[in-house]
Amino acid sequence: MLFGPRGPPSVRCARDAVWSSGAAVCPLCARCCLILGGRRRPDVSAMLFRPRGPPSAHCARAGAAGLAAFAPSMAALGPRLLARCPLCPHAVPLRPPIRRLLSCPGSASADVSGVDQAPGAANTGPPPRSFSEVQRERWEQAQRTVLIRCPGRFREKPLLRFLAQHGPVSRHFFYQSVGLYAVVEFCQKESVASLQNAARTPDLSTESVIPFRSRFFTLRLKNSPSQTSEWPGVQCQDQSPPSSRKLMQLLCSAESVDQQLHALLRAFQLTEENCRLRHLTCSLIGDVAAAFFPDSVIRPFGSSTNGFGKLGCDLDMFLDLDEIRKPSASKTPGNYLLEYQVKNVPSDRVVTQKILSVIGECLDHFGPGCVGVQKILNARCPLVRFSHQASGFQCDLTTDNRVALKSSELLYLYGALDSRVRALAFSVRHWAHTHSLTSSIPGAWITNFSLTMLVIFFLQRRSPPILPTLDELKALADAEDDCVIKGHNCTFVSDLSRISPTENTETLELLLKEFFEYFGNFAFHKNSINIRQGKEQNKPESCPLHIQNPFETSLNISKNVSQVQLQKFVDLARESAWLLNQEDKSHLFPPRNQAWGLAALLLPSLPSGVSLSKRKKNRLANGTVKSLLDSIRGNGSAERATDDSGTRTAGTQA
Repeated sequence: MLFGPRGPPSVRCARDAVWSSGAAVCPLCARCCLILGGRRRPDVSAMLFRPRGPPSAHCARAGAAGLAAFAPSMAALGPRLLARCPLCPHAVPLRPPIRRLLSCPGSASADVSGVDQAPGAANTGPPPRSFSEVQRERWEQAQRTVLIRCPGRFREKPLLRFLAQHGPVSRHFFYQSVGLYAVVEFCQKESVASLQNAARTPDLSTESVIPFRSRFFTLRLKNSPSQTSEWPGVQCQDQSPPSSRKLMQLLCSAESVDQQLHALLRAFQLTEENCRLRHLTCSLIGDVAAAFFPDSVIRPFGSSTNGFGKLGCDLDMFLDLDEIRKPSASKTPGNYLLEYQVKNVPSDRVVTQKILSVIGECLDHFGPGCVGVQKILNARCPLVRFSHQASGFQCDLTTDNRVALKSSELLYLYGALDSRVRALAFSVRHWAHTHSLTSSIPGAWITNFSLTMLVIFFLQRRSPPILPTLDELKALADAEDDCVIKGHNCTFVSDLSRISPTENTETLELLLKEFFEYFGNFAFHKNSINIRQGKEQNKPESCPLHIQNPFETSLNISKNVSQVQLQKFVDLARESAWLLNQEDKSHLFPPRNQAWGLAALLLPSLPSGVSLSKRKKNRLANGTVKSLLDSIRGNGSAERATDDSGTRTAGTQA
């Protein structure tokens, strides 16, 4: 066991010899190991090697007996990783780098910190809810919620008492955007109508107003500014991602690469408040659309609902008109059938363009907080783009886009099946963003959706697979899951409890390195990505990168990617895999506050014009020089430690 010093040197006894060195190289397999007991010498009886397979695959010294004797002591360490020295009665903590090394695949302390769920472990909590259940609950919450712009300083409790006059408040929070805002959810929807009846249209002396009743209010105080200046401010929920500096500090303070990936996920994923605000924004836009289409619903899709959205991402929404188009369930008596009088247009695309044109005009002229409205009607998928000032979201509104909603449901399902999926996808996408592989500006870059598809495909190719293929999910579907949209089969199981958990227990550290190695050597010139079958297939068209759309199988979701951008992705993937491999060999004890693991991958990449092979040669040359210097120092120390009779002192024996 490796111990940190406690007390004066006189009481540390024989463990000083272990602590001062801490690691050895196995003479049989040349792998770095930690000494479990005894002094640091070649014939130590038990060593713990960084496993890459069963213990018997490393060397004869890491036998079952040694590991079996070590496992109970590891299990008893607890979250603070305290252990008792077998040579003295002192209880000492393990050093943080050792905790990282002991958190290897298959080790007894792989999840000793208790922060994250172990890979492949069964979920002991309630089973994840289906996508439709979550979206239905979010929509009901949004219908009972109002958005209030608040003054700079006010007292929170009197405001809540004022709102409670219209009904009990279920939940509320404050946030900063262009001003201070409050999101207030009532227990009953009738409370919203009561609040609307109590509100009034503002009377402006210098400007005219367009009267519009919505659930977006402005709170004004009757007190003079002098009375409110001493009131304390309210606590606001942060809706922005962490800065690069704060993220690096967070990653460097982690104790394993797995914890780094989970820390990045927690830092960037959408918060509960941000999800509620996104659904509320869709509901407010739906109030505008309801003036023309009373039974329509504005539904969010994409990163806002699939579990892979990060703080600050755009809000994609679509106008769902299915409730209007559904035939009436009641049958009229007699020999008569009533139909609505409607206008006829040449195609569904023209219908979409006309509807979005009208909705765009309404948002521009009547939508509170909607600015910068752009009607992009000639795109392959017509849309209306605008900014919602109150929420701070950049919004894209489409209609008749149910295939995109099914894609969101599929990604939600994959993310809910295993905790490693979202953690790996978030890290890969942030890595790509750091190295300018992705961009918010349309162009030849790889999109986040394409990167997510690459992660899913990679996890389908593991042995055993971590994620099932889309065809396997389709085979588990029942009659209620049948879904065909415009001739595209979008059927897959929606009940997560019917999907068997994976038997794969690989750590995120291994998966991250293997991901870069896999796609750094992938034959993109001839093969395409297909998550429906979970295997490579010949590219049906000539393009640098081909990722098949999971539902509209004739489409390539990465058709925009250029050869230059694809080659940049491959080069960076190879470099990242090499960096992780080098860290395994030489960074056994990384210094504190120094970038390592995932943090090292987020540093600036190689300068332009400097090849990876040249960097490898420089690294090897530096290693050779360092070895020579170490050997010279070692020989000098040995000569100084040798007495006049030619014998070596006991203090320098190996």
